[in-house]
Amino acid sequence: QVQLVESGGGWVQAGGSLRLSCAASGIIVSRNAMGWYRQAPGKQREFVAILASNGGTNYADSVKGRFTISRDNAKNTVYLQMNSLQPEDTADYYCRTYGVEYWGKGTLVTVSS
Repeated sequence: QVQLVESGGGWVQAGGSLRLSCAASGIIVSRNAMGWYRQAPGKQREFVAILASNGGTNYADSVKGRFTISRDNAKNTVYLQMNSLQPEDTADYYCRTYGVEYWGKGTLVTVSS
């Protein structure tokens, strides 16, 4: 059974940083493409970042240069380092797998101006 558990969300002032974690079980993150999505209040869920099994990455234009996706194979965990946060980054952030699709339950990030 695959489980993805996000953590690290919280409240931060504009310009601040947070690091989100996605702890995986039942799946080996280094062998799968893993991604982060977010959903702001009243909006559709949107792509944020993807980390391929070969280490390649891709980002939404809105976060490029500010966010970094990475993984720790020993901890079987995927991270999203978020810097220079802005109020428009406020959302629930979700971790997901590709191929066979699994989602975590999300972690809330609130950025105040």
